[in-house]
Amino acid sequence: MSTHEITAQNLEAAITGNDIVLLDFWAGWCGPCRMFAPIFEQAAAKHPDIHFGKVDTEAQQDLAAGFRITSIPTLMAFREGVLVFSQPGALGAPQLDSVIEAVRGLDMDDVRRQIAEQRASQPAS
Repeated sequence: MSTHEITAQNLEAAITGNDIVLLDFWAGWCGPCRMFAPIFEQAAAKHPDIHFGKVDTEAQQDLAAGFRITSIPTLMAFREGVLVFSQPGALGAPQLDSVIEAVRGLDMDDVRRQIAEQRASQPAS
């Protein structure tokens, strides 16, 4: 499986329609982005059950701003619609494999419980 172009129009469907989604925020002028691209593509081929999306921060500036992207490349991982990982910087293949395995291994009931506890402990605004 190859990567998918993510736009404002298909982002929500990608995140809600797939168990695991990895997003690569990138730009064509970014050297580290170009270095990370083939690693991301190889991982997409290796893990066909995961939705690998690429967000061109130049073409999708509103999306990049909405996710508060300040450094590229930035990798984000969603599991069952929940953002569970976000990190700027190019990863090597072993590091990306580690992220994928960690995301696969999450107990999402526990993740949702922790999110609920954090929200409950925040003062009302």
